[in-house]
Amino acid sequence: MRTAVVRVGVDPAGELGGQELSDGMATLRELLGERGAEVLDNQLAGLPANRREVEVLIAGNDAPELQAIAMELCAKAFGTAPTAGVVTFVSRGTDEDARGVLAGFGLSGDIVRSVDDEGWDVVTVTLDKADLTRVPESRVHTALEASLNCEVHIRTV
Repeated sequence: MRTAVVRVGVDPAGELGGQELSDGMATLRELLGERGAEVLDNQLAGLPANRREVEVLIAGNDAPELQAIAMELCAKAFGTAPTAGVVTFVSRGTDEDARGVLAGFGLSGDIVRSVDDEGWDVVTVTLDKADLTRVPESRVHTALEASLNCEVHIRTV
């Protein structure tokens, strides 16, 4: 399972004071803990209102679903109308991360790991040639290399 970083603006109007932000963070930690998720400590009180954004770490693959969960919990914790931020995924270089990158492009493929003569990891991804007519191979290759932090070979069939 992948880990998403869901960003949520919790006080876009700048209405909450320091204690309210602190209390909201404590409540949010508790609510997220019940779901096996966590929030990074961003020291919200010291940020301008337009940057009072929390980063929620939550396991899952469906970004819109995870964002909806985080938004709901932030609304409960802070008593505000939160705003959605960017959702990214933590990459640990696993096959699941590779599948997630492919899914982001609407692709699926076979993933095989090997080690080259010098001991470096090599990941070979086999994709359907027809899929690469709508998504440039270079974009897929770059995204996979960045996510996996190893050499990537793309093979088409």
